[in-house]
Amino acid sequence: MLSFLNITNSCKRNIFCQFPRRISKQDMSVTTTDSNLQSRPNNLKREASEIGSESNNETCEKKPLLSNVVKIKRRKVALLISYLGQGYLGLQRNPGTKTIEEDLLSALLKAGYINEEVFNEPQLISFQRAARTDKGVSAIRQVLSLKLPETSSVEEINKHLPEQIRAIAIQRVTKGFNCKGNCDGRTYSYTTPTFAFSQQGEEIHQDFRLPNETREHIEKVLKMYVGTHNYHNFTSKRLPTDPSSNRYIMNFSCGDPFVKEDLEFVTLKVKGQSFMLHQIRKMVGLLIAIVRGMTASETLVRSWEREKLDIPIAPGLGLLLEEVHYDRYNQRYGSDGVHEPIDWSKWNPKIDEFKDKFIMPTIVTTEKNEKSMLTWLDSLSLHSFDVRTVHIQSDLDKALERNKDLLVPPSNIDALLAAAHAVEAASSR
Repeated sequence: MLSFLNITNSCKRNIFCQFPRRISKQDMSVTTTDSNLQSRPNNLKREASEIGSESNNETCEKKPLLSNVVKIKRRKVALLISYLGQGYLGLQRNPGTKTIEEDLLSALLKAGYINEEVFNEPQLISFQRAARTDKGVSAIRQVLSLKLPETSSVEEINKHLPEQIRAIAIQRVTKGFNCKGNCDGRTYSYTTPTFAFSQQGEEIHQDFRLPNETREHIEKVLKMYVGTHNYHNFTSKRLPTDPSSNRYIMNFSCGDPFVKEDLEFVTLKVKGQSFMLHQIRKMVGLLIAIVRGMTASETLVRSWEREKLDIPIAPGLGLLLEEVHYDRYNQRYGSDGVHEPIDWSKWNPKIDEFKDKFIMPTIVTTEKNEKSMLTWLDSLSLHSFDVRTVHIQSDLDKALERNKDLLVPPSNIDALLAAAHAVEAASSR
């Protein structure tokens, strides 16, 4: 009987040994030996292994974390920069290409404000841009948000930047600040020779001056853009049923004409909540076509409907990011006694100096030498400002395949096709 009980107890012990037991505080404090490694968790195994290595005079090296090598106290900041986009393939970093961000991150690395790890992965310091600018597009008040050392200075950053990129100011912001997410508006300008608004058929001369009645016509068309409209015709790869095609324009105005090197220019300014790819350039392109008498202002109203129209895109030379707005952020944090409102007005003299030195001379010189607007005007007559049947059918087919909403209601398809055939017949005469 006694031997039977011994056998039974032995079986019980074997069964329980198959399951991991809970580690007590006493177990955690006891030095682990090789004999009981199998019943310890992984961390105790590693501890025993390290003890064993030390006893055998083996060096157990741990790879130090980069953040533990040099601890730098960083703060979330808004960095204001100005740059001339000529010669760059846009702002956003793209491996293997020349971009504004690539040069800026290189400057931060050389200044000692970031290390190699952050240079390769800027998201480690919460790096963000307020607005993307495309190839050749410049900016005078672009904002970036990132974490920089408390001792950072724009003077040190500028030492390692080319002259056409300047860090203007650094300002402390809240920990959760995101220059893109907290932005509630963007202002762009477009500078063009005034001869772009001469009437179709008129011979273009360098001494053209904008008549008052033409400027009034420009202002009238610009006011039509104000409000919320569907801008699917002013970008690419967007259906009118896509909610993101709706954009809110707060203001669109025309400045006073000015003369540079005997050529008269005018600057258009537009403020909107956000803009899509090529949207502003297409808005300017259609404006010019309407003022020149190549299409009616009704084309603008029609462009917000479901039809896919042929809208020209103006040259990118005169496009400039003027300012990024943070009205809601300033209302919430600007007067809390801890943070300052994001207001760059005290830096306007420095910004204007950069604009007058780099941006405006580039626009004027490039226009006079390459005649980008003049060349574009010659091609403007190739646009129909009407339905683009090929694009419409392509989008219709894709929508049908995906079982999504049709680009136009089924009842209107026959009428649409009939109108498209009429346009094709008229253009072939």
